[in-house]
Amino acid sequence: MTVIELFQKLLRFKSVTPDDDGAFDFIEEYLGEEWTCINIDREDTKNRFYYKKFNDNPQHLCFAGHIDVVPPGEGWDVDPFAADIIDGVITARGTQDMKSGDAAFLYACKHAQNFDGTLSILMTSDEEGEGTYGTIKALEHLKEIDFIPQYAVVAEPTCEDVFGDAIKVGRRGSINGYITIKGKQGHAAYPEKCINPVHNFAHVLPKIAGHNLDDGDEYFAPSKMVITDIRGGMQVTNVTPNELKLMFNVRNSTNTTRESVEEFIHKNLEDLEYDFRTTQGSFPFVTNKESKVVKAMETSIQKVLGVTTKHSTAGGTSDARYFGAFGIEAIEFGVINDTIHSVGERTTVKEVEGLTDVYVDLIKNF
Repeated sequence: MTVIELFQKLLRFKSVTPDDDGAFDFIEEYLGEEWTCINIDREDTKNRFYYKKFNDNPQHLCFAGHIDVVPPGEGWDVDPFAADIIDGVITARGTQDMKSGDAAFLYACKHAQNFDGTLSILMTSDEEGEGTYGTIKALEHLKEIDFIPQYAVVAEPTCEDVFGDAIKVGRRGSINGYITIKGKQGHAAYPEKCINPVHNFAHVLPKIAGHNLDDGDEYFAPSKMVITDIRGGMQVTNVTPNELKLMFNVRNSTNTTRESVEEFIHKNLEDLEYDFRTTQGSFPFVTNKESKVVKAMETSIQKVLGVTTKHSTAGGTSDARYFGAFGIEAIEFGVINDTIHSVGERTTVKEVEGLTDVYVDLIKNF
């Protein structure tokens, strides 16, 4: 079975999160008896950890991904689960995000003849949903049995304009904030009898909106305060509002914490009456550019694709953050990501074959 045939088989599983639609049974059969499988199912989420020890060297490299996809939605010109090839292009749900990466590392690992240590594969059926019982629970179990990988390659689509142009060496965290400015409702004709929270907050907004909370560094752009919602009043012109509500998001680097965001807000609101809370959706992580897995991936991309790649931490979040939280030196590398989650999601045969060749070279020379 070629990697493209494998890719097509994976695409034909209607594995809309968190249902694997039987894909994991197929993968276990594909890898064969040489690979040991550990089932780490939690609630309605299926997690699979496959591994093969080549020798007693403690070095452990893990490839990771998710088999689930978002719903296809309406408006496709083709069957989103047919996975037909037309002029070298495959249009189907999950082509970029991320069954291309799944197929590439499954093929590369299955055909690896030698490796100095242990190769493993960690996959979940819930990354596109809440992910509560997915990769994080699998890693917790691996820690309990003292089998945490040293290095990880998450096969998310990372490239931007040219295949090979970017690897993720980290991800920003996500901090959400919720502010309520208190006031006193009243008639607009008698503003002196009102406490107008909109007026009182107006001078604060320019101080916080778009503000850089740090200066960034060699890995991260500055962490920016992004206002996502402001509302107050009752959509009438003669009543002042009782309160103003505001929400914000900060995609934070390792240089900004939830505590420092809260301190910044409290400082700017100190003259107002307000309620304020934050939540942390995810934490930032970064893998040092001198890490073995970073250097090895750079070398393989240059050798196989002839592209000098760049390091990136841009974009949203991914399951790679969980590897970072466990002290695993993790990176991400996959195909171009320009149609992820969209109607008509697609990738090319050439990219999938190229990604496979990069992974094969990485394993061979790691």
